[in-house]
Amino acid sequence: MNPAHEIPVGFAPHFRKSGLTDPWEPLYSCNTGEAIWIGLRAGPAHANSRGFVHGALITALADNAMGLSCALSLSGISGLVTVGLSVDFLASAQLDQWVEIRPVVLKTGKNLCFCTATVHSDDRLCARANATFRALKAS
Repeated sequence: MNPAHEIPVGFAPHFRKSGLTDPWEPLYSCNTGEAIWIGLRAGPAHANSRGFVHGALITALADNAMGLSCALSLSGISGLVTVGLSVDFLASAQLDQWVEIRPVVLKTGKNLCFCTATVHSDDRLCARANATFRALKAS
């Protein structure tokens, strides 16, 4: 494997599979203890018609990473649903770059959780995201 294409230390195949993300595999994640980071090596399945990583992919993976990160901070829930999500794109992520979403949980309450994330392509900031999630109570 080309050293430039190696997966960063701490990342393993992503544990949360879904029909939405299946076409984007392989995806990787890293549990920092405080957050779940998600990463991927950008390839053709991730690109828009202009040849850089599609904003919808970045948005969906940021939502996923932030929700999973909030879940680490909560107990007694059956899941989370996104109440609000915003993404600001600061630069483009290119093919063959390592794209990484790094969430930070800002605040958790009884029903709501607030999170922010930065998105990096080869360690260069390319987007930032904010989300609010509602906790679903376990039955």
